[in-house]
Formats: sequence, C-alpha cells, structure tokens
Amino acid sequence: MTSDSSPESLAGTQQVGPPESPPDVELRMPADSAYVSVLRTTTAGLAARLDFTIDDIEDLRIAVGEASAMVLPEADPGSDLVCRFHMSPGRLTVSVTVSVSEPPDPDYDSFAWQVLTTLATEASADAEDGGFTVTMTMISDLAGAGL
Repeated sequence: MTSDSSPESLAGTQQVGPPESPPDVELRMPADSAYVSVLRTTTAGLAARLDFTIDDIEDLRIAVGEASAMVLPEADPGSDLVCRFHMSPGRLTVSVTVSVSEPPDPDYDSFAWQVLTTLATEASADAEDGGFTVTMTMISDLAGAGL
C-alpha cells in the first residue's frame, strides 16, 4: 500500500496488498457464478452507504463482476467465494477470494483484468496460501473533489 493515499497518487497504481485490519463486512457464498449478482448488489449498497456517486457505484459493480470472472474458474469444486469489504469515508476495498489446490498465475492480459484495472483506483491479484484473491480499491470521485 502506498503511504500517500491521495486520489492523485493512487490514480496510476495497479498493485495493492490486502488490508491489515479485519473486514467491516464479510460475505461467504458458494463459488458459483449464480451468486455474483448478490456480490454486485452488496457492493453497490455499501458504496451507496459511503456516498459514492452513481457512476462510481456502477464502476464498482462491474469491477466486482470482473474480479469474480477471474477467480471463479480457478475455484476448487464445492468451495466458497469469500468477499471482504473494508470501508472508510470515500474509499471501499473489496477482496474476492476462492480456495484453490494449485495457485494459478493471474492472467494480467485477460479482458476481465483490463476492465478491472480501468475501473478501480487500485487492483491486485494474489495466488498463494491455498487461495486466489483479487483485491480492488475504489476512491470516490467525491473524495477527489474534496466534497
């Protein structure tokens, strides 16, 4: 994580480590694409609670869908999709994790990754310790405007 967390300094950043503190919200569901709509709706609700703009909320919904598209094909059969949300004023970090037997190499050339890194302020993919995690942070446009 960068020490300067101003929106200007994060705009070009694409790598972010997992947050150190426990999540504010954790959601666990079967690792099945049928449940991605639940994750997208939860993300939108939390972003709205943080007063994100409608455009930011929609960007987050799309980004979370793309993160799911990256991790779900790698999930072990019968495993869970675990989503952790870290919230602070004007900032939402979402980590999407599945259990994996063999850590995959994240496909940084995939369409999903390209969309995700375009929409999120920061993004990273991590495959170790029996899990595959995609983490993204969005800083609200309102936070950048000083509102």
